[in-house]
Amino acid sequence: MIIYFLRHANAGKPLSNLKKDEKRALDKEGIEQCGIVGRALAALDVQVDAIISSPLKRSAQTASLVGNELSYEGKLQFEDGLRPGTTFADFRKLLDKFAKLESIMVVGHNPNLSEFLGRVLSQNGGEVGLELKKGAVARVEVGRNSAMMQWCLTPKVLRSLYAAAAESSRPKTSRK
Repeated sequence: MIIYFLRHANAGKPLSNLKKDEKRALDKEGIEQCGIVGRALAALDVQVDAIISSPLKRSAQTASLVGNELSYEGKLQFEDGLRPGTTFADFRKLLDKFAKLESIMVVGHNPNLSEFLGRVLSQNGGEVGLELKKGAVARVEVGRNSAMMQWCLTPKVLRSLYAAAAESSRPKTSRK
C-alpha cells in the first residue's frame, strides 16, 4: 500500500477554546499551499483510491482542495483516528479499515501525523524523529513487514521548484 501523509495547510494561530479551534479554517497562505501541493502531486501523477481526513475544518479543507487538484472524484472519508490527540493504535485501526486499497492519502495534524509517519517507518514500532511541516506531504510504501519513505515535500520546496522551472522556461534574450 502507498500512503501519502499530508499535514493540513496553514490555518493561523490555534484557538484556546478547543471547540472553536475545531472550526478554524485555512488562511490565505494555507489555501495557496494546498494549490501548490495539489498541482505538484498531480504533476507527479499521484492517484489515490481514498482521501481520509480528520473531521476538523482545516484538515477537511486541505483534503478537499488537494483532492480537487488531483481530480479525485471519490467522497472524502472523515475518520476520528486522525483527530488531534489520537493514538497510534487508532491510526492502525484506520489503516486496517482501508487495507484493501492500493493507495490512500491521510490528512491530519501534528504532533500525531508526524508520530504516525515515524512509527510506520520504524522497523520495531518505535518512533523515528520526523516532523511534517504544515502543508507537507510524504509518500510511504508499506509492505507486509517494512515501510520506506520515498519522498517528502514541503510547500516551500515546491514553490522554489516552480520558480526555478518558470525561470528556466522563459525565452532567453540574446545580447549583441
